[in-house]
Amino acid sequence: MFVILVYDVNEKRVNKVLKTCRKYLNWVQNSVLEGEISDANFRKLKSEISRIINKDEDSVIIYILRTTKYSDREIIGLEKGGESLFV
Repeated sequence: MFVILVYDVNEKRVNKVLKTCRKYLNWVQNSVLEGEISDANFRKLKSEISRIINKDEDSVIIYILRTTKYSDREIIGLEKGGESLFV
């Protein structure tokens, strides 16, 4: 599956969340990651994030796309982040 993950977490936890997410996904912009991920790794990622964040203060949103066949990505301005794997 292909996922887009966005997060808004307290400054104290930002680096931990980013480091955890980068093990599974590609960083594309501040607080935004994307990439192909297996079901097993998706469950691991969610579990690891749940242990890091404070659910009363932080927010993580994951958009799940079963296929990227009908998806496209357009960048206006500076392209941030690492590799672009969006097809």
